[in-house]
Amino acid sequence: MDPKVLDQAAERAGIIPEYIDAWGQRKIISQATKRQLLDAMAGLRDDFGQSPVPPVWVIRPGDPLSLALNLNEPVEWVLTEELGRQHEGSMAQRRVTLPGSLPLGYHRLTVRSGLRHWNCQVIVAPARCYEPDALLAGQKLWGACIQLYTLRSRHNWGVGDFGDLALMIEGIAKRGGAFVGLNPIHALYPAAPDWASPYSPSSRHWLNIIYIDVGALEDFVQSAEAQGWWNLPHTQSTLATLRDGELVDYSGVTACKLTALTFAYAQFSRRGEEDPKRRDFVEFIRRGGESLHYQATFDALHRYLTLEGSLSEGWQQWPAEYQQADSPQVREFSQRYSAEIQFFSWMQWVAERQFDECFRLSQRLNMPIGLYRDLAVGVSNGGMETWSDRTLYCLAASIGAPPDRLGPQGQDWSLPPQDPNVLVARAYEPFSEMLRANMRHCGALRIYHVMSLLRLWWVPAQNTAVQGAYVSYPVDDLLAVLALESHRQQCMVIGEDLGTVPREITEKLRAAGVYSYKVLFFERTSPTEFRSPDEYVSQAMATLTTHDLATLRGYWQQEDLRLGQRLNLYPDEAIYQQLLNDRHLARQALLDALHRWKCVPVKLGVHAQRVAMSPVLNRGMHRYLACGNSALLGLQPEDWLDMALPVNVPGTTDQYPNWRRKLTRGVAEMFDDPVVIRLLKEVDRLRKTGLGKSGDLAGGKK
Repeated sequence: MDPKVLDQAAERAGIIPEYIDAWGQRKIISQATKRQLLDAMAGLRDDFGQSPVPPVWVIRPGDPLSLALNLNEPVEWVLTEELGRQHEGSMAQRRVTLPGSLPLGYHRLTVRSGLRHWNCQVIVAPARCYEPDALLAGQKLWGACIQLYTLRSRHNWGVGDFGDLALMIEGIAKRGGAFVGLNPIHALYPAAPDWASPYSPSSRHWLNIIYIDVGALEDFVQSAEAQGWWNLPHTQSTLATLRDGELVDYSGVTACKLTALTFAYAQFSRRGEEDPKRRDFVEFIRRGGESLHYQATFDALHRYLTLEGSLSEGWQQWPAEYQQADSPQVREFSQRYSAEIQFFSWMQWVAERQFDECFRLSQRLNMPIGLYRDLAVGVSNGGMETWSDRTLYCLAASIGAPPDRLGPQGQDWSLPPQDPNVLVARAYEPFSEMLRANMRHCGALRIYHVMSLLRLWWVPAQNTAVQGAYVSYPVDDLLAVLALESHRQQCMVIGEDLGTVPREITEKLRAAGVYSYKVLFFERTSPTEFRSPDEYVSQAMATLTTHDLATLRGYWQQEDLRLGQRLNLYPDEAIYQQLLNDRHLARQALLDALHRWKCVPVKLGVHAQRVAMSPVLNRGMHRYLACGNSALLGLQPEDWLDMALPVNVPGTTDQYPNWRRKLTRGVAEMFDDPVVIRLLKEVDRLRKTGLGKSGDLAGGKK
């Protein structure tokens, strides 16, 4: 292809020709990378953009209500509002002008010329995302950010479940908390339970069935077969081992739960057609439509092939006849194994009902937000979504990050990107449907790597991450759809905007009412000074740390750096020493800030090298952010329990037990601990009272 033609095609497809790297250097994208990414974009057709009417027209407050057409002939048009009301018009000019009082929502514009007609989805969106009344009133809220699988209890089966989540909600609400935040609880792989990363899901539209609280199911309790299995000494011994283990045994837990759920489903199937739960399940299947059918079929087929001995890393390794979701062989499987597919649909129904009950509990307890979910940035290359929607996902590329100081070779996350051109062609329906699926049953949604609304780093298959390029996304339109769905679901939005964030996306997110995400460890105004609590952004959620970072103890004691060195995560010794030196400066700067704001007593000491991690220092860090300016504060139970090991070590696979480490204590036991109770009581007080006039902590001991 002629270089000029290639450049024009790449620009039209959204491939950004250059960028500024982490060292401030201008990088030009090679012709080879552009060609590979164009080849990867299945949705970029030769006739893209040839229609005189765009596939989608997004209107925000203040936008003009007229649309130019690529047509030189008289036309008639009809606008059908979402609820059915119609507006009509005709024109001799090349422009359609709509009425000025369109309601928010999804409307359809049809333009006709003779026997030809073209459709355009018209989306009318609010300026900003939904915000709870408590935040609009200026309240400062706090809550817990948990990894659900880490929770322990006397009743769970070796992994935290929705029953444990209910206990967590009650414990946080009782202490004045406004929300419980969750790791992504997207659907994973029942046939391959050890593929446990919540950020590499099979689908972002459905739930992870491992979180079902089996013991709470009426059909499990009423099933004689289930209770017979339950009372076997071997069953009780197995469950005790799973429950007491320091790490989640996903294979063991899944095997037990699938056995029990099979008994429970058999009992459920004996219910009459007029039984309320049976009717609710039928309605659930109707609402789930094609997406639910594909999810249940994928899980059933994956399990069938696995039991037959066809182990795989995804559908790409399945027999060829099963690699297309709409193949005759898959349809034949669906008919032959309809009962198995119905079983997997039923488990999704059970999971949704239990999760909804948790959200309703938070509402009954008057929590201003209740639950907040985490939306992963993408899906696995071999999961249900890519299997069932081959044109939306570009399987010949993956997303990641360009080289930076800690990752000089860049990052490849092995998650296929969505083609932005297909998103436009489909009028953003895949995006809006995904938002609805994740905003149901919660009061807030955190969008992981929110820069994905603006751009993503694409790595062509067979290339290293260095040989990638940024691909742009229609950020203004996506933010408008996000705002519309946010209001419809009454769900606020938090954007995980850590790392190098372009100014343009920062300003757009703030204007759209998306709350920023601030982590204490990163909030330094210089190597020797931390940002003061009163300087934190108000439209933000502040946290002490995250699942990808060290715990407070691990950070202060530098155990995360030593762990990274043992796991060979650093390119050389010089990088490791540089990280240690930076941590030395950071610890001293943090201790100085804690003293300056009187969050710790003077007797603790002023030299960081001589101060070991202690309950006093831990409490001081919590106090520091609790009196901060950010509207939201998220805290981790790991830090209440003074745990050292992290949940996840980025850059590792089998070297570290990622996504498996549990909390050291049960939920009920944790909320009975006087130290934890005192800590949360003080956090709640500081969130409500804030700072005194002198800058001291209001009402706090000096």
